[in-house]
Amino acid sequence: MTSDPSQRVRPTSPDSRSGVVRPTSRSSPDEPVDESVRSRMSAQPRRDTAPELALRRELHRAGLRFRVDHPLPGIPRRRADVVFTRVGLAVFVDGCFWHDCPEHGTRPRTRASWWEEKLRRNVERDRDTDNRLVAAGWVGLRFWEHADMTWAAAEVHRTYRELRVSGPPNR
Repeated sequence: MTSDPSQRVRPTSPDSRSGVVRPTSRSSPDEPVDESVRSRMSAQPRRDTAPELALRRELHRAGLRFRVDHPLPGIPRRRADVVFTRVGLAVFVDGCFWHDCPEHGTRPRTRASWWEEKLRRNVERDRDTDNRLVAAGWVGLRFWEHADMTWAAAEVHRTYRELRVSGPPNR
């Protein structure tokens, strides 16, 4: 491979809308992604994180049964960490980095503009998911990964009981 940055080949992927092959990275060719960084970031768990497990343990201890990493009805390609399908309750445990926590969120210095856009889109997707849940008559609860999961489980349990008594809104 040549050392000239303009001659580097970047990985590509097909654009699903047009079928055109586009670079997967939005950075310039002179900002290559280090393979160790790429593998470390792709190895981040999507589910079963320590905060999720702590929340699920507390919910289970309270006698609640639920679905884990379950698709959301009518919202393609979106999943909730914990779902109570009978009452229409979806629970999310948002990671501080990936969901841009105002208290603990950090921004990488490398490829800063790419990461800023990526995290902004993540937050937009979260708000869109919340709005779609409400439109479908569901209740969504979101907790930061740094929250006390005993408290979070108590909030989920309280909301679950309310929905069992009153029924899910607009369903």
